[in-house]
Amino acid sequence: MTGAPDRLPKALEILERLEAGAPEKVTKNLDAFHPDAAELILGYSFADIVGRDGIDLKTREMLTVAMLAAMGTAQGQLEFHVRAAMNAGVSREEIVEIVLQVSVYAGVPACMNAITAAKKAFETVEAG
Repeated sequence: MTGAPDRLPKALEILERLEAGAPEKVTKNLDAFHPDAAELILGYSFADIVGRDGIDLKTREMLTVAMLAAMGTAQGQLEFHVRAAMNAGVSREEIVEIVLQVSVYAGVPACMNAITAAKKAFETVEAG
């Protein structure tokens, strides 16, 4: 294993803040791939980057939703991060505005994919 010994716990704490139960699901999936995958991937993305000072978690999630939506190819991650953004305090209306903005800068197909992902995330959040 590489990285600082406290990276994975910090990453899992942030992931839990974004969605209850997510750390167990994600680590199970990554551990089935390789024993170091969770520390490497989650440690870097959540502990080293998302966990940095300078931008609050709500803003980071808004940015993440915008970037994943613009990519147009990461439906599962986009659905997760729409839910995570809402858990971090982003309103449904703000998500709608982010997704609509994607149509201008990333194109209508990416926006349509983002609408599908957002609708699924909204349904999940509203179902409790």
